[in-house]
Amino acid sequence: MIRPYTEPDVEALIEVWRAASQIATPFLSAEFLVQEADNIRNLYLPNAETWVIDSEDTLAGFIALIGDEVGAIFVHPDYQGRDLGRALMDHAVSLRSSLFLDVFKDNAVGRRFYDRYGFQYESEHTHEETGRQLLRLVFTPTDNAT
Repeated sequence: MIRPYTEPDVEALIEVWRAASQIATPFLSAEFLVQEADNIRNLYLPNAETWVIDSEDTLAGFIALIGDEVGAIFVHPDYQGRDLGRALMDHAVSLRSSLFLDVFKDNAVGRRFYDRYGFQYESEHTHEETGRQLLRLVFTPTDNAT
């Protein structure tokens, strides 16, 4: 079930993010991840439209939108492979006419998901905080019927 994020979800959401990040972005430093957890709580969640997906009465994943940007989409590794990420992205597509996002070039897990979903490469730039390359990807519903 997809539902709006509520404040009591914060710790479960952070746990989903941590667990998924360990698999998708193991190249990020522990210091950066500690700072990002703080940013999620205090900066991103208060400014994003966030939706969570529950599975087996557990918060299994979430997507955060900032306008037409997918600021985050994560599914806990225990729930990956069940089309929960696709369901979250389908929900975002139902709310927006088009979407864009940045993904670390080295994030093979995320890049596979976005490629299968139908996102297209737009540009590449450097992530200032880590010095790593980010890819800007775009999706419009006409790119790929979901």
